[in-house]
Amino acid sequence: MAAVARWSLAHRWTVIVAWLVLALAGAAAAAQSGSRLSFAFDLPGQPAYETNEEIVRSFGSGGGNDPLIAVVHLPHGGLSSSAGQKGLRQVDGLVREAVPGARTASALSDAADASAYVSKDGRTTFVVVYPVPDFTSSDPYTTALPALQKSLAGTRVAGEPVHVTGASVLAAGGSSSGNSVLVETIFAGVAALVVLAIVFGSLLALLPLLIAAIAIPTTFVGIYGLTYATTMSTLVQNIVALVGLGVAIDYALLVVTRWREEKAAGRSNRDAVVVSAATAGSSVFFSGITVTVSLAALALTTVPFLRSIGLAGMLIPLISVAVSITLLPVVLDAAGSRLEWPRKRPPSTVSRLWTTIAARVVRHRVAATCGALALVAALIIPVVSLQLGQPQAAAQATSASSEARAGLKTLTDSGIGAGVLRPTEILLPADRTITAPGRTTVIHPGTWSHDGLRIAAAWGRDDAFSDAGKETLNQLRSAAAGVPGARVGGTPAQDGDFIDALYGSNLRIIITVIVVLTLLLLSRALRSVWLPIKALLLNAVSLAAAFGVLTLVWQEGHGSSLFASPATGAITLWVPLAVFALLFGLSMDYEVFILTRINEEYAAGHSTDEAVVRGIGHTGRLVTSGALILFLAFVALGGVPQTDVKILSTGLAAGIILDATVIRGVLAPALVSLFGGLNWWLPTPVRRLLRITPIRPHTNSGEGAPTVPVREGSPQGR
Repeated sequence: MAAVARWSLAHRWTVIVAWLVLALAGAAAAAQSGSRLSFAFDLPGQPAYETNEEIVRSFGSGGGNDPLIAVVHLPHGGLSSSAGQKGLRQVDGLVREAVPGARTASALSDAADASAYVSKDGRTTFVVVYPVPDFTSSDPYTTALPALQKSLAGTRVAGEPVHVTGASVLAAGGSSSGNSVLVETIFAGVAALVVLAIVFGSLLALLPLLIAAIAIPTTFVGIYGLTYATTMSTLVQNIVALVGLGVAIDYALLVVTRWREEKAAGRSNRDAVVVSAATAGSSVFFSGITVTVSLAALALTTVPFLRSIGLAGMLIPLISVAVSITLLPVVLDAAGSRLEWPRKRPPSTVSRLWTTIAARVVRHRVAATCGALALVAALIIPVVSLQLGQPQAAAQATSASSEARAGLKTLTDSGIGAGVLRPTEILLPADRTITAPGRTTVIHPGTWSHDGLRIAAAWGRDDAFSDAGKETLNQLRSAAAGVPGARVGGTPAQDGDFIDALYGSNLRIIITVIVVLTLLLLSRALRSVWLPIKALLLNAVSLAAAFGVLTLVWQEGHGSSLFASPATGAITLWVPLAVFALLFGLSMDYEVFILTRINEEYAAGHSTDEAVVRGIGHTGRLVTSGALILFLAFVALGGVPQTDVKILSTGLAAGIILDATVIRGVLAPALVSLFGGLNWWLPTPVRRLLRITPIRPHTNSGEGAPTVPVREGSPQGR
């Protein structure tokens, strides 16, 4: 890394101009790539997904798109009264006018199954509406829903308004869009600036943000190119913006902090720049590669939108590393000293607080280990009951529009239930029907036939993602298996296939690849086998604790009231895998920062305990500051009204804070202290395979121990 820094300093204008051009090109690419990103969550090869695709091809709607539901309150006498029939007929007509081409069904249009649409007391009914979906937006009904709401606005039956609700309406949180990526990034950036200003107390606080401001847009150059080679999900925008902000600031923080430390030790500005590149720059390089591996492994999944996150995710840490080891040394060399303004005193390079914490952890290593493990164990226990699925309608309704909430309440109070919001669609030969199993309702509207095929829709009283709802799906699949040519689709079935695709055998391959590559990378970076193994084990503990928090807060509802939401009953299908990929790389960042500094102190001749205390003293403030910035970024991500995004942000925010404090601040140093010389165990076969030499402590110790050499060609300078 020292050689890269020297080259950058010798060609400073080339470096500056190149990164500015790339950043400007990236800004343009970001503006253009938005229209090329996909909103689809395709699952090619999965039976329910393929059935849903056939439904849309043959009928133009439905399949993987849940219906809109117009809920109607009937007068006394229900549909047996002329007033009731007149009111429902009016609603039917307005629906067809508002959304031409939609596939609809009601008690009037489907007389054979009329009772399926009416509550037991006869006072509540509904119209099922499958508009033609718009796949150019995240909301497939972005045009149809406003048209339907406008058409039915002011319409009253038996003196009561008609309410439009539906799974997609509830999930939207009452808003067509939440906070934009730009708003989230600006919020996180301002919060980061406040934290950095406290850390540096000078204009140096702007440097990490400068690195992020170059790295994030530059990444979009690569993403724009990838849109011509493969399908890229709109989710990559959030991933690149927020993860990019976090890792770029982390890397810059490490380099700038080490530069200040070397200057405080008496080095000239140029030498301090080179030393920081040789030491912190090397840590940044291996950290970036580790983050890249954890995200790039998602490219191995069979799910296209996750593959795109993997491809985009591998770009941001690589580019952040490149900016940190080329442009940052140039800026520090040219203006670093002047950016120390207005600090009046020489900066402290060691955190007294974290030095004290580390000393106490080392002194009471057994108690610290047991205490930290007890805390995380308490958080991990709820993971046993973790359920995957979509948030239930009752949870989503808290942030939905008043009209959507009222529609759901009417359905629930009448006994019809929330199951109708997410019906299972069954594709059948035109001459076939399916019998309703158990307490399931099945409809076969006569108008839902086309080219030798027909669609039956089925639902139970309970939410599709409750335990009872899942049992309903199992019953329907069993019933369909007995009907020749029947194929099960709809969102409940597709989500079940989604779980199989994400968390089946392919996941084991992904985890194996991540673990093996990370183990090899860290073994080479740390020149140890045990330290990487310990790091991986701690990552597993940290992730399990984060999943436990998700289960406690959202699935079981202990604390979800803070988000004005009841328990969701399940954790959104894709959230655990996203939390795993993001937290694994980001938390490993902190482990590498800490362990490389402990290694350096140990190599300088300090005992294991001294190396731990000094290593934590130098990196503790950096790690907690970086974690706080990421925490605030993930809080910004949770500013959207959608429940599933709130769940994701909760897992990431809780995971990053827990990891940076309990795991890396207490458990990691306690374990290093406990295992002593075993930390640097390096068997001969591994040494030969990775072509590395074991760490040999310098014979001198104490403050006068030799520092890292920075001569051209030295091991640490490469």
